[in-house]
Amino acid sequence: MTLRLATPADLPAILALLAQVVPLMQTAGNQQWSADYPNEAVFRADLKAGHLWVAELDGQLAGFAALTHNDQDAEYAQADWDFAEPALVIHRLAVAPAAQGRGVAAALLAQAETLARQQGLRVLRVDTNSENAATQRLFPKLGYRFAGEITLAFRPGLRFFCYEKRLAGAATRDSL
Repeated sequence: MTLRLATPADLPAILALLAQVVPLMQTAGNQQWSADYPNEAVFRADLKAGHLWVAELDGQLAGFAALTHNDQDAEYAQADWDFAEPALVIHRLAVAPAAQGRGVAAALLAQAETLARQQGLRVLRVDTNSENAATQRLFPKLGYRFAGEITLAFRPGLRFFCYEKRLAGAATRDSL
């Protein structure tokens, strides 16, 4: 498996993967993503900011995630964590249906840990729709603790479960 920052050339494959996973999510009762979100503009912004990572298996896009620094709306203060503490935040995590069960999501989350340590951050945060059973199993398995439930104004009617992972031995900014 190869993990790397996404490039603009990856955008068609990212949008194709998105088009595969959204209907599957919705069929499973998970309305977190739709035709409106995430969209091409969101991914272009992730690319421009240098936040979008991709995973490749056998030369094919197998997954992606936006790994951002403290990118959280005010509603995240509802969670049981220190909202003011700097954190690496995982957004828009998805795995191609054909690649599920092959460790792609775990590899992207491991990359988030690596980046957090490099940036001197001691905390990782992620949220998931309350109907996303797969991620609710995955995050605790990888050492994330449940940090409560929130709502988001830009996704009305949905509930989100928050998870946080504290990193032991994270580097400080001064030691980098």
